[in-house]
Amino acid sequence: MSLNFRLVLVEPLYQGNVGSVARAMKNFGFSELVLVNPCSLGGEARAMSSHARDVLEGATITSSIEDAVAGANLLIGTTGITGSKFDEHIRIPAHVPREMKELLEGYTGTIALLFGREDKGFTKDELCMMDMILTIPTSEIYPVMNLSHAVAVILYELSDVQAGGTPLADPFDTKLLMEHFSQVLENIDYPAHKKEKTELMLKRIFGRARLIPREVQTLRGVLRRIQRHLVSDKEN
Repeated sequence: MSLNFRLVLVEPLYQGNVGSVARAMKNFGFSELVLVNPCSLGGEARAMSSHARDVLEGATITSSIEDAVAGANLLIGTTGITGSKFDEHIRIPAHVPREMKELLEGYTGTIALLFGREDKGFTKDELCMMDMILTIPTSEIYPVMNLSHAVAVILYELSDVQAGGTPLADPFDTKLLMEHFSQVLENIDYPAHKKEKTELMLKRIFGRARLIPREVQTLRGVLRRIQRHLVSDKEN
């Protein structure tokens, strides 16, 4: 059993950056690269990848983030901006690479590390897909790093994460858990204007908890019991 990392670049704009990312990946022992709607990749990408052309040429190309992260147990999105007033709930809590390493120690599964566009990062909806948020502490004067530099810093910290015997929950089961919570929020007439933020907070809580299969089933069992009591109360 092992802990596998899948690096996902979302709509990278510059082929030189893609090549440099491939090089950084090989520097630190990573090989699984997925590109979502990338720019054209030619001689510059190959030149910048140097002796990591095998990583570059072995990259999977997809047309959507959903396809890129299929089968991953945890989605970790990176951002250089940790939150403004209108969207701070989307970008928090943000972990630094060293903290992320400690959180992942001892688990097995597939971790998708997602990096946004060089010019505008992720959209709001894309950030809401993430189970956890990762950021690199940088100067407030200029917090946004070059893509390949950010990748190198993060992969350096994660390069010696020690896998263990604790399996992460299956992504399909985790998705069912979130859908189940959404149903229960409707069952209890949870305020509609708060529902989206609450569901996102739950998603981030579960991400930080690194749920295992039995925990997911236990939580769903509790939710089913709540629903049965709600139905019973209405009938009485």
